[in-house]
Amino acid sequence: MTSEPILPRIRPEIAALPPYKQGRPAAADGFKLSSNENPFDPLPGVVEALRAHTALNRYPDATAARLRSALGEKYGVDADHVLVAAGSVSLLAAFLQAAASTGDEVVYAWRSFEAYPGLVLVAGATSVQVPCRADGGHDLDAMAAAVTDRTRCILLCTPNNPTGRVITRTEFAAFVARVPADVLILLDEAYAEFVTDADAVDGLGERVFEAHPNVVVLRTFSKAYGLAALRLGYAIGHPRVLDGARSTMIPLSVTAQAEAAGIASLAHEDQVIARVAALVERRERLLAGLRAAGWDVPDSQANFVWLPTSDPAVAEAFDAAGLVVRPFPDGVRISVGEEESIDRVLAVARSLR
Repeated sequence: MTSEPILPRIRPEIAALPPYKQGRPAAADGFKLSSNENPFDPLPGVVEALRAHTALNRYPDATAARLRSALGEKYGVDADHVLVAAGSVSLLAAFLQAAASTGDEVVYAWRSFEAYPGLVLVAGATSVQVPCRADGGHDLDAMAAAVTDRTRCILLCTPNNPTGRVITRTEFAAFVARVPADVLILLDEAYAEFVTDADAVDGLGERVFEAHPNVVVLRTFSKAYGLAALRLGYAIGHPRVLDGARSTMIPLSVTAQAEAAGIASLAHEDQVIARVAALVERRERLLAGLRAAGWDVPDSQANFVWLPTSDPAVAEAFDAAGLVVRPFPDGVRISVGEEESIDRVLAVARSLR
């Protein structure tokens, strides 16, 4: 009879934390519409840039200086206002660990990006979840009212994942005016390139981080640029605020290959813009088709649509049709994918009404 081994003690809250659940692959004749990935193949110029970086025996530049310089040039800021990391989730984790700990609070809308609760918990802080409005947007008045002396960070996801709703520039300006200047605001704009609403806040275009040094804008190369496999994101804000995340980030996490792909993507942005336009057109057809089928879906400014439903049979019906979607307790998120997937998604949606 063997006894159970004695294992190291893990923080109880971590032991109870479910690991991140990735969208599973689709069958060969199906479509993976669960992870908001870009369905287009990598740009030829990006593949060419990757092939030129084969020195796998050497560490990458820990500062990603060339990419920071390119991003600084794109947005008209000095490179020290730019921080590059292994995806925007890594940036969220680094800023939360820098700003919040035991006894501190982090305010965010709910439902929003599913990684937020776990990242806050790992940092040791307490989540303050403020319910979204009925249309899936952030209730910024309620979020501002939830700020206390213990609040160290606020997470704003726009367009909101998974509902697709944006924060307008008017709403954002009023909100920031109500938040103490020593509270960090992370404006998570992972899907910004897909936004066509002229009233939506644009953290980089409007340079909100200059008027409000407590605001940091997060972006990613995973979605519009199609570099999800390389894990590449960036933050733009006040250098001293970025220094906090630089101190908590895992060193050397941005590979030379990812940096080269990011630089090449910026050099071929005309092709990226064309692909984004194609996905936006598919998104609008999906929204129109779902509404025609009788679904009450909110406007989306991202590369996904949201079906508000608590019926598990909805996700099961899509799965049975070879469409891998992302179910939540209160809805189903469907990524805008290949052109061939659109009719199949709408056919399933019509069958459910």
